[in-house]
Amino acid sequence: MTVVVPQSTPLYARNLLEREGAAVIVHGAVWAQANELAQSLLDATTAFLHPFDNPLLWSGHATLIDEVVRSGAQFDGVILSVGGGGLLSGVAEGMERNGLANLPIIAVETEGADCLARALAAGQNIPMAAITSVATSLGANKVAEHAFELARSRDVRSVVVSDLEALIACEQFLHDHRVLVEPACGASLAVVYSRQRRRALDGIESPLVVVCGGATATLEMNREWRAAAEKTAAPIEASA
Repeated sequence: MTVVVPQSTPLYARNLLEREGAAVIVHGAVWAQANELAQSLLDATTAFLHPFDNPLLWSGHATLIDEVVRSGAQFDGVILSVGGGGLLSGVAEGMERNGLANLPIIAVETEGADCLARALAAGQNIPMAAITSVATSLGANKVAEHAFELARSRDVRSVVVSDLEALIACEQFLHDHRVLVEPACGASLAVVYSRQRRRALDGIESPLVVVCGGATATLEMNREWRAAAEKTAAPIEASA
């Protein structure tokens, strides 16, 4: 198995892939450049697994909603992070087949990895020139076309948070639940933990938060990123 990743992929994440037996190739500054190389390696005997623009993956993500519904948990909205839009596409599919397509989805990105928010603002699915967020797991420079169309046709509310907000949320979640997540997940959690961002939940009383993504960061890395972000960030309104 060969995995092609961009230079923005942390060394820790690359090492994890290698431990699983993958041959890791680092190429390009952004995911799109890594993807171009991966495509060039294909031949008649090679299978290509896209990390987010793949209906099979969407169906897998959709089972998250199946499981929550089977558990009997009640929710009136879903909060999730968006990178390339695979999770968004899958969750929307799961909500559709469980009769929940009318519920809002809060689609959260970090500044510098906010391709969906920028595409929605522009009215077309345009790519970003560069990824500048520490949330590299959200680092697709262009969202999947299917996800973009979903965001325009369903009640999908785009929210963009800062890296610092995401990192603070990661530490707060670790304190509350003893689970370490990476900044990509902290983006979604920031909507719950930040008093300012909680305004995006107007009309939602019991949100379901998709908590995922903890393999590519350590507490030390998160704290280093937070210290760097605090030097340039504007003051953040305290959580209640």
